[in-house]
This record gives sequence, structure tokens and C-alpha cells, in this order.
Amino acid sequence: MAPETDKHVPRRQARGTQRRDLIVSAAAELILRDGPSSVTHRSVAAQADVPLAATTYYFSGLDDLLAAAGQRIVRDWAERAQAIGHAVTEAVADGGIDSLSTRSRALLLVDAVLPPGDHGELLGFYEHVVSAGRSPVLAAAFAQGRGELDVVVDALLAQLGLRFSAVLLIAVVDGAAVTALCEGRAVRDLAVDCVTELLGVG
Repeated sequence: MAPETDKHVPRRQARGTQRRDLIVSAAAELILRDGPSSVTHRSVAAQADVPLAATTYYFSGLDDLLAAAGQRIVRDWAERAQAIGHAVTEAVADGGIDSLSTRSRALLLVDAVLPPGDHGELLGFYEHVVSAGRSPVLAAAFAQGRGELDVVVDALLAQLGLRFSAVLLIAVVDGAAVTALCEGRAVRDLAVDCVTELLGVG
């Protein structure tokens, strides 16, 4: 019977990994939609459609869950930037980058750096960013993910022949986003305007 039992261990582990991923995704969705304060064991369990006990089984506490969700959000952010980078690589190979206007380049950079989503989702994202400093665990998770994002964006900037850093570009886009969210303006439009100006200065 022991060998038969062992056969089922990998399957159980796979199910456990899937359930944990489902919980992390649910927490990330709540953060992006309603902000970090919306994340409780009960709200995440409801969003993930799993038993309440599952959230405490896979995570030692809310900080642990928030850290995992923060890593997921920033990882998705970096993957989006990487997808834009791949598109730019193909465009460079085809000679299609040189003909882009300054504003078209700005649009490309904003698409790579600004998280996707509507006004509410962007508000949730930036609430998460700002509140990360209140939790050492969350701040560490976010800082680690940002390092990965910076590497991807630096590579994109190099492909476009731009000499400023990912840190500067992301700061400009983040600043534009927070300003737009505070003032009820269109986030993407203001970010593109600011990056267009940055490209003109550079």
C-alpha cells in the first residue's frame, strides 16, 4: 500500500500549488480592485472560492499573503514590460522603430511601465504601492519585484537608444499616475504627456 500512496503525493502537491496560486491571485485581484486594506482571510477565501481554512493553511498570516500578492502584481507588471520589449526587438529587426514619432515612443514606454486596467484598478495598484511602506514584509516583496522590473525596462530603453534609466522612467510614470488619480484625470493621457516631454528633454 505504501508505494500506491506515494504515487498520489505529486498529484496532491500539484493540487496544493494550484490552490495556493488561486489564493494569491484572488488577493492580488482584491488589492488592485479595492486596495490592500480589503485583503482579509475571509475576503480572499470568498474571492478564490475556497474554504476559509485554506488561506491560513498556505499562509502564516496576512503579511505573508500580502507579500505573495505583491510579488504576483509586480511579476505581472514585469512580464507586461517584457512583452513590450519583445515587440520592440522584432520592430528593431524590421527597421520599424526609427520611423516612430516621439509621442509614439512615449506611448510604447507608458504601455510597458503603466500597469493595465481601468481607473479603479490603477487606483488599487497605486494604493498598494504607497501602502507598501507600512509593512516591512510587503515593502521587501515590492522592492525585490521592482528590481526585476528595472532590468526589463532598462533593456527596453537600450533597444530604443534612450540613455535615461528605468528608475527615472518609472518615477515619471508613477508620478503622473498618482497626480492624475488625485485630480480625477485620465492616467494614461497624463503619463504619455509627461514621458513625451521627458523624451524631448533627453
